[in-house]
Amino acid sequence: MPEAEEGTPERIGQTRNMPRSIWKGAISFGLVTIPVKLFSATEEKDISFRQVHPEDGGRIKYKRVCEIDGKEIPYTEIAKGYEMPDGRMVILEAEDFESLPLATTKAVEVVQFVAEEDVDPTYFNKTYFLQADGPGVKPYVLLRDALIKSGQSAVVKVALRSREALALIRPKDGVLLMHTMLWPDELRDGSFAAPPEDVTVSDAEVTMAQSFIDALAGDFNPEDFTDSYREALEALVQSKAEGVPLAEEPEPPKEAEVVDLVAALRASVEAAKKRREEAETAKAM
Repeated sequence: MPEAEEGTPERIGQTRNMPRSIWKGAISFGLVTIPVKLFSATEEKDISFRQVHPEDGGRIKYKRVCEIDGKEIPYTEIAKGYEMPDGRMVILEAEDFESLPLATTKAVEVVQFVAEEDVDPTYFNKTYFLQADGPGVKPYVLLRDALIKSGQSAVVKVALRSREALALIRPKDGVLLMHTMLWPDELRDGSFAAPPEDVTVSDAEVTMAQSFIDALAGDFNPEDFTDSYREALEALVQSKAEGVPLAEEPEPPKEAEVVDLVAALRASVEAAKKRREEAETAKAM
């Protein structure tokens, strides 16, 4: 499998906070080879907590111990094992993974071109940036521009992190993105969540529900939204560090049991219109 990049940025103009590439290989576009590097396109912004002893704040640590001989095993000496149905343990070494007879361990293989909207977003797993490497710049631009003009995306197979995956390559803002995808047998059957077929709603209820949708319809701008839970946690941590209690939030009004859907939706429409008017007023100030 192609090696992960561990060095510092190589190109002029790159900054220290540029992410490191996690994979280096090539896209096979027919008889054209496009050397590329792969970078994660996302990062989690959740607050990270330590497991600690509340009496003294000491961090809780775990040891890797063999269940048979009780010895602590260094991380570098830990191998991967697959337990057979009969209880036997098959040990796999790093060389075993490297010797797998898969073309996708060395290259991203284009297997089909499809319209992006034909792929159910449920399949998407993780998003990466593809960056042209060395002589791959011109064929990279060729693939990007061809995908844009054809309105197609490339379905590929690639081996990442010790497993093979389907992925979708598509152009966006001058860059090729690669979305790794789950296999069909990794998607659960959600039919259990469907409401009973004998439950119906009236035309009036649907019309009022559409009115509520219209009241909140608009262009999607991710920058308009914030992670309120993370912000509240950060405020809580800061208040604990400074020894200052948080201001108490007013209790939200208790929701009444919904009996008349149309009346409830009508009230929701009015509330939505009021919130939108307040938001527009705040932006204008």
